[in-house]
Amino acid sequence: MRSGSPLEKATGWRYQILATTIDTLSDVPGSHHPQFLDVLYRHRGGAAEQAVRTGKALGLGKLPSKCWNVNLGWILAAGIANDLHAYILLLGLREHPDLAAATPETLRFRLWHLPARLVHRARQRILKIAADWPRAQAFTDCWTRLALLPDPG
Repeated sequence: MRSGSPLEKATGWRYQILATTIDTLSDVPGSHHPQFLDVLYRHRGGAAEQAVRTGKALGLGKLPSKCWNVNLGWILAAGIANDLHAYILLLGLREHPDLAAATPETLRFRLWHLPARLVHRARQRILKIAADWPRAQAFTDCWTRLALLPDPG
């Protein structure tokens, strides 16, 4: 049984109101139709759904406590993790197409679980990555690009 108003049930049509600040694109044929805006918003919704999935994968789906203050700190940490994930993809992995749009799980298993040793020698830290690891170049490219960013503070 269809839900909706009596008019929708009688006509078989679904009515909705759409209010937007997006101007129609005058050079795109058909952009003045409401269906164009509906498709535009549905496409943007797909990006929002991906952001929700990423947020849940980075901790927003698992709040640790019934106490608001503890959950507030958890949400803050998950938001920072979400921002770091986005900036790593945008700034560090843009030239690696297999990782440029990776989910947190994909990055965790392909890039962050790294067969390497951290060696201290002559007051320097040296990361020795296994030579046969297939993602060594992607990791070093990402590390190099992110290390070249200026200090934000």
